[in-house]
Amino acid sequence: MPIVFLLVIISIQVQAETLTLPLDQRPDWLSRDGIVMAGSWETLIFRVRRDGSEGATPTTEQRAAYRREHSPEMIAQLKDLGVNFVMMHCYKGMGLAAERQSMADAVKFANLCHEAGLRVGVYTYSGAFLWKPFFQEMPQAKDWVLLDANGQPHTYLRTPYRYYWNRNHPDAQGFFRQIIRFAVEEINTDLLHFDNYSFGAGRDECSVQRFRQYLRQHFSSAQLAEMGVADIKKAQPSMSGPPDNLLRRAWLDFSCRELAESYHDMGRYARSLRRDILLECNPGGPGNYIRPPRDHSRLLTGGEAFWDEGHASGYRDGRLATRIRTYKIARRMDNIVFAYSTTPLEMAEAMAFNLDCLGSICWFEYGKLAARPGWKELVSESLKPFVRFFHSRRDLLRNAEVVADIAVLRSFASQVFADPKHAGLTNRAEQVLIEYHTCFQIIFDQHLNDLKRYRTLILAGCVGLSDKHVQQIAQYVHSGGRLVVVGPVATYNEWMIERKNAVLVNLPQSQVINLPEKGDIAAAVRRACKDTISLSVQAAPGLCVEMTEQNQRRLIHLVNYRSDSPQETVRIRLRLPAARHVGTVQLASPEHSEVMNIPFEEQNGLVSFVVPQVITYEIAVVSIQ
Repeated sequence: MPIVFLLVIISIQVQAETLTLPLDQRPDWLSRDGIVMAGSWETLIFRVRRDGSEGATPTTEQRAAYRREHSPEMIAQLKDLGVNFVMMHCYKGMGLAAERQSMADAVKFANLCHEAGLRVGVYTYSGAFLWKPFFQEMPQAKDWVLLDANGQPHTYLRTPYRYYWNRNHPDAQGFFRQIIRFAVEEINTDLLHFDNYSFGAGRDECSVQRFRQYLRQHFSSAQLAEMGVADIKKAQPSMSGPPDNLLRRAWLDFSCRELAESYHDMGRYARSLRRDILLECNPGGPGNYIRPPRDHSRLLTGGEAFWDEGHASGYRDGRLATRIRTYKIARRMDNIVFAYSTTPLEMAEAMAFNLDCLGSICWFEYGKLAARPGWKELVSESLKPFVRFFHSRRDLLRNAEVVADIAVLRSFASQVFADPKHAGLTNRAEQVLIEYHTCFQIIFDQHLNDLKRYRTLILAGCVGLSDKHVQQIAQYVHSGGRLVVVGPVATYNEWMIERKNAVLVNLPQSQVINLPEKGDIAAAVRRACKDTISLSVQAAPGLCVEMTEQNQRRLIHLVNYRSDSPQETVRIRLRLPAARHVGTVQLASPEHSEVMNIPFEEQNGLVSFVVPQVITYEIAVVSIQ
């Protein structure tokens, strides 16, 4: 064990680098074709155990269905649906001996997919192993088990036959590098999928030793004393309770670092084998606030994509349910979102807000097509026009950059360490901008060094900011940026230590709007942006908007979440770049076959026009000369 933990100490520091490939360094097919996904990534022997058998021997019927699933006929069916990317199995966690045949099947099926022109992603590990067969093959893996707060194996959901393993245990990482090498070199996969990125560290020996080293590296003797740590060799994780003390906050930060670092470690190894391999993890969607150990601001710098398997989008009981937060965070991090797209609305939402991906449109386990895992519903015929549009109008979607006047900061300390009401304020600001048809982006602490791209920054509930963050925000305002502050701001530092003196008070008051916690955020944003807003949209509730730009044109994506009621007479006003004029305004949509030219008025650098109707999705294409 001493050798193991020497390796731990050497590797514990989180790398400042980002592994996310710049857009222009990704494989050409990604922006050219985009991704329309079909999935079936569970190994056959895992399905047998999942479906209730204590053993791992499939029936004759299961084997026959499995062969159909891996046949050229299945691939032809998927292609007929418009699928161009298959997420398939490679390794689930039962051991190399147990899964040898399944891994060989993956090689054959991937070859068939590639020969048919489909791209391939593979499930390389789940973060949890099926411990009984795995321990028989790898008895030493008992030391890799992630222990919960009570010192017991951390089980996967309610399945006691699956234990989470410590992703940072050096021996475990050595084992899983074998899987990655197999996927890259034998399967020749285009993308690696790392599942269940939801637990990072526990009470196991490896986690405890890494936590103690983290404390040594990041805290002074005085701070350790404040934590009650007299002897760092005896320090224990603070795994439960509110973040009302420094030791608990340190653990929350450490757990986020651990999860991100494991993703980076696996990614660095994969990139040593092939530079342009795409990397993707599944931490779930970012939700309404940061939930340690899942900190998307750190995780997403490790790859190009992530999964959000959350709730369906729609307009229910007068309330919007969207994936817009997920997509906006992904776009700011140059990441793609993988999500299930089972309705025209979800496909419209993906085309408007996602990057180069329509989503997963079907599940083909055992050769039976379904909308998503576990569903009996078939792929709806209503999706076909949207799939065709995604393929035929790639010119409207590829190489398009988001245009946003406004940024909303998700401050880590404020979201994680402070009273939950402050994270609620940030969430409310985001929701107001979504509902008021406003183009904005969600940013994290590391993006404060690049505020010049925004005209207005919203600090809602941002009570915990470091001195560096305060300085970056002040510099932004002194350089001409505008600030909307909702509630108290920067009253604490990044560790929620209360400041003795107020900060961000000596700013040009003409550029700062201060609101109480229950203030009118929409009105404040209109005041802050009145002379600079790039896009103004007048529409009924339920319409959401995104704006992108390509060379010599702006594209305004209009998504109607009210499937029972088309949006009528949507009024749009767009600010043009200096000394530029409009050539044409056209409407393109999966819901009408012809491109429609619509009239417009141009005056004083503004162009105005009316979109007559939005059933589900319209793109207003404004060519600029």
